[in-house]
Amino acid sequence: MTPSGPTTRRDPLSKESVLRTAIALADETGDGVPSMRGLAKRLGVEAMALYHHFRNKDDILDGMVDLVFAEIELPGDEDWQPAMRRRATSMRDALTRHPWAISLMDSRKNPGPATMRHHDAVIGCLRNGGFTIAGAAHAFSVLDAYIYGFTLQHLSLPFTSSDELEDVADAILEQLPREEYPHFAEMFGHVMKPGYAVTDEFDIGLDLVLDGLRRHRDGWR
Repeated sequence: MTPSGPTTRRDPLSKESVLRTAIALADETGDGVPSMRGLAKRLGVEAMALYHHFRNKDDILDGMVDLVFAEIELPGDEDWQPAMRRRATSMRDALTRHPWAISLMDSRKNPGPATMRHHDAVIGCLRNGGFTIAGAAHAFSVLDAYIYGFTLQHLSLPFTSSDELEDVADAILEQLPREEYPHFAEMFGHVMKPGYAVTDEFDIGLDLVLDGLRRHRDGWR
């Protein structure tokens, strides 16, 4: 009888293979960092083997967050507004792929190289775009608050497609006393129009944020 346990791993264990497996498990479960035992089982090793590469679970979490930051497009040498727009869209997409990372991205005490490279590039782009260091701090904070907030709200919606949105809206409207909540009913009528997409609201909100930053930029000292 063969004893139960992890499948023997044939290729060498590396830090990157551990982190990418941890991310895959977190994406599957949505719970963030997996247990060391569960991660080791997926990798086909004993749990103690992980400690040759990582001191503890926090080390793994730091590495996972750093790999998510590495997926986000860095701003280039172009004007700050299109650069921040592309960065915002790329960040939203990365957080949508890895929802567990939303609450962790800026919480690490030991940020990795991709994290620091990302932050340095964003600050540099804003500084080159005419923001003072105080203004760059304001802009960075506002942009990230919008990106994180929108993504979190979007991921919590009870539908993922226009067909599902229509089903949810129909169910609510059926029991909604429209004379009591006329504005709410009107809004549901708007979002049920053909071609409406919740994701389009991201670009509209981002336009407002970028326009506000542009107007306030020269007044921040």
